[in-house]
Amino acid sequence: MLLKDLIMGLDVLEVCGNSDIGISGIAYDSRKVRQGDIFVCIKGFSVDGHDFINAALRNGATALLVEQEINVPESITVVRVKDTRYAIAYISNIFFGQPSNRLDIIGVTGTKGKTTTTFMIKSILEAARQKVGLIGTLGTRIGDATIQTERTTPEAYDLQYLFSEMADKNVDSVVMEVSSQGLELHRVSCCNLDIGIFTNLSQDHISPNEHNSMEDYFNAKLKLFKMCKTGIVNIDHPYGEEVIQKAECRVLTYGIDKDADIKALNIVSNKSYVEFDLQSPWGERRIKVSAPGRFSIYNALAAIGASGVLGASTDDMAEGLEKISVPGRAEVIYTGNGFAVLTDYAHTPDSLENILKTIKNSSEGRVVCVFGCGGDKDRIKRPLMGEISGRIADFTIITSDNPRTEEPYAIIREIEEGIKKTDAEFIAIVDRREAIKYSILNAKPGDIIILAGKGHETYQIFKDKTIHFDEREVVKEIIDELDKVLRKGDFR
Repeated sequence: MLLKDLIMGLDVLEVCGNSDIGISGIAYDSRKVRQGDIFVCIKGFSVDGHDFINAALRNGATALLVEQEINVPESITVVRVKDTRYAIAYISNIFFGQPSNRLDIIGVTGTKGKTTTTFMIKSILEAARQKVGLIGTLGTRIGDATIQTERTTPEAYDLQYLFSEMADKNVDSVVMEVSSQGLELHRVSCCNLDIGIFTNLSQDHISPNEHNSMEDYFNAKLKLFKMCKTGIVNIDHPYGEEVIQKAECRVLTYGIDKDADIKALNIVSNKSYVEFDLQSPWGERRIKVSAPGRFSIYNALAAIGASGVLGASTDDMAEGLEKISVPGRAEVIYTGNGFAVLTDYAHTPDSLENILKTIKNSSEGRVVCVFGCGGDKDRIKRPLMGEISGRIADFTIITSDNPRTEEPYAIIREIEEGIKKTDAEFIAIVDRREAIKYSILNAKPGDIIILAGKGHETYQIFKDKTIHFDEREVVKEIIDELDKVLRKGDFR
């Protein structure tokens, strides 16, 4: 493709050199540049792509897309723009032939529920005999094939490439998690988004490297509803009304407590599923969701809204939701020892409270919570989560999550500040494997142990290393190790 065609319509400040040259590819990592590529210089949080121009030129780049004035050989064409993050989204969309126009695309945003909601939508649309692509925290799925991706919402070039691959493989619909960073950093700019879903908003991602305040966080999420054709909004959530007021698209609402377009009535729940009567623009039906908790109803209603807009029937909705299973979301790990172990990604105050209340309300035994908080992230939530676990769980084991560059003990001390307000029973064990072992060794018949915060993750991040850590594997290993050990039966 000619460079001039690639940048046609883009707000360009300056072009130095020949724009009639052919461009064979696009790269934003100098190590991945090939002969004939255009190298896009992106300023990241810790690395500036402008510093790698020489490396890109050595690897064969014939054109550069930059934000600042630079000195390079005259044979290299330089295109200068105000924002290279937006520009790479623009040229990637053109380069791949605007692939999102060939797909029905659903974007799901919110603090919690994105992954589960996307899996629910995928399940419903597959029940409706559609071929579905999925992009999110657990990787990219095209039908039954899985591709591992680094980010919840891939970089703009990678996203357009995935759309192109999916369109070429006759995918009908794509459901994707849209993170606030993905919106803020233009990863989904220039995408033809059919549906946007707002699940909720709570304290998370407030840090120097993410969002300065809840207002900034919310405004980033709001961008989705200025891009899509139809918004599906949780009317019960405090931020839902504001999304509706500021959205620049058609809006359908869902909820349990307030009047909504898509509503759940006559709810019945237990520790493994929920049931409700659905009222919707597509009809009424009794729905069973194979996941516990009130939050699962909200996720299901959002999924019903999106799939309904795309033509799914209430029978499709019922079939898809009854067989839903999401790795690391209230996932039961079989022990065969009279007690249950669940792993759940709950890593915010709201999500921890939700899973604990759900299990507490349906458990005949004790609820034991094993959790920690990530390092280099929002510190405000640490004592809040400690207080929540102390208030709801029967026993808490505070441990490490992904400490990153922080000292694990320092994080634990901040969690302890909250749990000490409740006078609850707890213990701190910094090593997560040992904490899980302690919970299993001291479990009683009927107990439910909740391993919160890691869920689907298969690693732990420390200051100097990242190790393999899959809680499902860890639990099974510990059960095998302790199979012949007499259980103490007491947490004190």
